[in-house]
Amino acid sequence: MQFFVNVWTTLEKYNSFFLEGVQNTLIIAVFTVLFGTILGILMAMARLSNFKPLRWLATAYIEFFRGTPLMVQLMFIFYGLPMIGITFPEVSFIENFQRFAAGIVAMSLNSCAYVAEIIRSGIQAVDKGQMEAARSLGFKKSQSMTLVILPQAVKNILPALGNEFITVIKESSIVSVIGIADLMYRTNGVKAKNYKTLECLFIAAVIYFIMTFVSSRLIALMERRMNRAHK
Repeated sequence: MQFFVNVWTTLEKYNSFFLEGVQNTLIIAVFTVLFGTILGILMAMARLSNFKPLRWLATAYIEFFRGTPLMVQLMFIFYGLPMIGITFPEVSFIENFQRFAAGIVAMSLNSCAYVAEIIRSGIQAVDKGQMEAARSLGFKKSQSMTLVILPQAVKNILPALGNEFITVIKESSIVSVIGIADLMYRTNGVKAKNYKTLECLFIAAVIYFIMTFVSSRLIALMERRMNRAHK
């Protein structure tokens, strides 16, 4: 019982810390999914291209980013790139912009590899006759892909894309290692102040669960609406 009393008092006293962490976590997750999806679509198109060098390059990118730890990628982008003269610009009205930019870039590049494979599998799941029918109506191949194939593929891959968003929310905790004040970073800060490690971790776990649970319910709602719209 004392444990839950400590949890409540910690949350009551340091709620602003946790709220800031949630805000930064969601900002990172939203931008990561946005950029990761855009890059993933382009990478999937390259992966399915008939131009072999482009297809090989896309395959190499996907295999590399899926086969190496996100921590290594994050460290390389944040610490390694400045060593070769590549730095993120400072933005005066955004605190710690360089850290946020590095975190979002690293996670977006990583997410891109997974999203590309999700989209590729979704496109290949669409019946080939759809492309042939679109071409017979006078559509170019690019138009057929964007206007006919991709909309059908999105319906098939929405659950997988939703899972990727949930995964990004959880994996965003890794950016705390470069000093971004996400939920995990703020949780560690509270732990250092009140020495209630288990209580702080419990609060963080509950908040992460709430964020992922709400996200999964929203994605399920979107999926049901899309299914009704196609009936």
